[in-house]
Amino acid sequence: MGFNIAVDGPAGAGKSTIAKLVAKKMNLIYVDTGAMYRAMAVYFIKQGVDIDDVEAVAEACTGADITIKYENGMQMVYLNDENVTAYLRTEEVGNAASVTSGVAQVRARLLELQRTLAKTSDCIMDGRDIGTCILPNADVKIYLTASSAVRAKRRFDELVAKGEECDLATIQADIEERDYRDMNREVAPLKQAEDAILVDSSYMTIEEVVKRIVEIAEERK
Repeated sequence: MGFNIAVDGPAGAGKSTIAKLVAKKMNLIYVDTGAMYRAMAVYFIKQGVDIDDVEAVAEACTGADITIKYENGMQMVYLNDENVTAYLRTEEVGNAASVTSGVAQVRARLLELQRTLAKTSDCIMDGRDIGTCILPNADVKIYLTASSAVRAKRRFDELVAKGEECDLATIQADIEERDYRDMNREVAPLKQAEDAILVDSSYMTIEEVVKRIVEIAEERK
């Protein structure tokens, strides 16, 4: 049985960044759910499935077995025992993943694969509904958040560093709107699981957040 850490929280809280660093420190597999959706898209392309045909996509997805492994410290994604990592970031795959990720059967198949991975591996997974829906029995559940003002400023700084023009107030309004949508959607809304530990990173450095989560996880091992 794997040791599992579930990290949930709103957009811009730094979940993926933190989860990857915790994975490295604790020698866990970081389950990149986005990469798994892309691997599924690779499968449809290889099988010649019409991605606009929802019934065909729903029927075909059961034939895909997707898992994540680490080789020489690098994350590798395998589709039916073939390493497809090199294909995942192509535009064709990205577009196909965008179309097929909304199909209920695809989400159900990936949920099954994610849970299988969690059962057989020590892993950390981040998202909006990991601790509440995907891994309700995770050994450690973290709800990582920060104020909307702090998350907006972080995003603003990222965009400015890239040379993009942006407005801080608009970014904060967008983040607050997304929070509302995520928290009020009918399927798997964003919420803190009852047994999750709240980590507010508003006034913490990345290193401090990682240290805090590692400490919590070590206590539960």
